[in-house]
Amino acid sequence: MRLQKLEFSETRSFSSFFLDYIQKKDSLKPFYGHFPEVENFKAQIAEKSKAYSDANRKVLAEVLQKQYQDIDSTEQVKQNLSSLKENTTFTVTTGHQLNIFTGPLYFIYKIVTVVNTCKELKKQYPKYNFVPVYWMASEDHDYDEIKYFRLYGKKHTWETTQTGAVGRFNPETIAKLFSEIPGDIELFKKAYKQKTLSAAVRHYVNALFAHEGLVVVDADDRSLKTLFQHVIRDDVFDHIPKKLVEDQNSKLELLGYHPQVFARDINFFYLDKDLRSRLEVSDDTFRVVDTALQFSKSEIEKMIVEEPEKFSPNVILRPLYQEVILPNLAYAGGPAEVVYWLQLKKVFDHFKVPFPVLMPRNFALIIDTPVSRKFEKTGLEYSHLFEEKNFLFNQWIVKNTVHDLSLGKEIQAMGNLFSGIRDQAAVIDPTLIKFIEAQRQRTLNGLDKAEQKILRAEKRLHTDKLAQLEAVKEELFPKGSPQERVDNF
Repeated sequence: MRLQKLEFSETRSFSSFFLDYIQKKDSLKPFYGHFPEVENFKAQIAEKSKAYSDANRKVLAEVLQKQYQDIDSTEQVKQNLSSLKENTTFTVTTGHQLNIFTGPLYFIYKIVTVVNTCKELKKQYPKYNFVPVYWMASEDHDYDEIKYFRLYGKKHTWETTQTGAVGRFNPETIAKLFSEIPGDIELFKKAYKQKTLSAAVRHYVNALFAHEGLVVVDADDRSLKTLFQHVIRDDVFDHIPKKLVEDQNSKLELLGYHPQVFARDINFFYLDKDLRSRLEVSDDTFRVVDTALQFSKSEIEKMIVEEPEKFSPNVILRPLYQEVILPNLAYAGGPAEVVYWLQLKKVFDHFKVPFPVLMPRNFALIIDTPVSRKFEKTGLEYSHLFEEKNFLFNQWIVKNTVHDLSLGKEIQAMGNLFSGIRDQAAVIDPTLIKFIEAQRQRTLNGLDKAEQKILRAEKRLHTDKLAQLEAVKEELFPKGSPQERVDNF
């Protein structure tokens, strides 16, 4: 296997917001804590050690032992679960939706990122233990986003009428897809015999990564939510997170960045059985959106104390929830995730929770041997693959033609000619300048069209080669999207 690396900027696939962060632009430094460099983890460990209580650690360890009690796991996972009871153990986390059959490739890349990070940290800080964690988005109601996956160009879709948090769905009807899917899928057949989608995902992730010691966390748990009661109360009654996020958003906008997420007065959903719907308040009456449910202030207060599991954080507070319940040092996410975390630093500061090191996940493009051979024949660079298809074709034509396809010299000469005519006419009658300029533009437009026709004619001479190039582009960027966001592993 050959490995070639490209700078993020060379791919033209990332926002300036994300690129400015990874290039350590000074103006963004107030929006995060420590930059993702191995030497910075010493300070991160010190901060988390001081802030993360033994009580929270005890609750986490007990919950995970319970979640894993029916899982046939490896010694590496068992050791990691046991070590989480010790105050010298920390986590590195990534999170993702509960896509069926693992979903797109970058789900795998996220997990590889945290596994490798833990290995590097252990080399640098041997007296500590580092546990890679996959945080399941079990409380999301994102069924439309997780119900399908693409394999060998075919889309496979799971149809169900279930509603609410997807982690609580019964996955038994996924079995209808088994006959459609080629290859050995025994792993998934066993996984989808579990009673909930969360349990099924834990099963297959454990089967794929338990040898690396990966621990799967399902935060849809009453004991874990109890650790978050103080945040629930501040958000629901005082709307503090909204004020803090809006302040950060304003500062980012002044720097020319566009915020990715926006806070509400209440940043929790009401979660119960087949329901996950937003909470809103008006005149001290709390309503569950799109339902007839409503509660008084005292009823909500009682629910926070006695049934905290009914409060499900949205995108604004889910990161904080993660950092409250885990002894976490770093979060690995995609470009959109990394950017929206930068909006949340003040929320972490307010609740005295250390802001994690924000790490871009691994990004990859897998080029198999047949596709690689086709591409090598083009003579183009790998960075060219990220160009728009028509631009890519033009690049190849210019590189491989024996003809001069450019009319640049002629266009420049014509422009100079009309400049002389304009100057000559201006001496006689200045009102002629506008007419001369119009004629100049009309002529230059005609030359530009002629150049385009010459290029199209040259393309027709290389139809077979361009078809090969198009096949490569479609293989690596199916329907125009990066391979890692579409294809299944």
